[in-house]
Amino acid sequence: MADDCCSRKSGMLTELARRKEQRRVLVTVMLINMAMFATEFGGGVIARSSALMADSVDMLGDAFVYALSLYALHRGARWEAAAAIVKGGIILLFGIAIIAEIADKIANGVPPSSGLMLAFGGIALAANLACLALLWRFRTANVNMSSTFECSRNDVASNIGVLIAAGLVGMTGSAWPDIAVGALIAILFLRSAFRVLSEAVPAWRQARGHSPKLSE
Repeated sequence: MADDCCSRKSGMLTELARRKEQRRVLVTVMLINMAMFATEFGGGVIARSSALMADSVDMLGDAFVYALSLYALHRGARWEAAAAIVKGGIILLFGIAIIAEIADKIANGVPPSSGLMLAFGGIALAANLACLALLWRFRTANVNMSSTFECSRNDVASNIGVLIAAGLVGMTGSAWPDIAVGALIAILFLRSAFRVLSEAVPAWRQARGHSPKLSE
């Protein structure tokens, strides 16, 4: 009996320590994304780059996503799954917003400054690689952390796309590389939203079914 009790306590302490470390990582990546939103959005305005501005707004959304993850962290499986559903919805909205930005760029856009795109895109890539490294070992911890890792991985892919677009804009002097990469980012977001929601919705339903009734 005593050994069993000690074993249970050890497991509880291990879980609490793991959650505390998750919280520390989430706070760190949230602050990084908030700082990078301001930096990259300003750079996008100066460079007239739709890709940079879209990527910066995605970082702001990710900061909100990490805040949701923090809120759900100690509230059980149902809250974690619900937070993941909201994150999937945010990713979906960003995909739609980028498509709208692409349409506006086709109608009214001018070629952006490739040099500024490379500079700010490189800074954003370094920041997001740091976030991805911090989240890496928690990527399979639960549906909440898994969806958070998905958001960070999307950011790295988006940053690489921005850098590719910047190089092509510099070589061609055309806005079309910026538009093409934006379209690929939108497809990535829509695919990721489907993946997150397809995992989170069943998890939320399962947790809901296991939650205690109010009358009990």
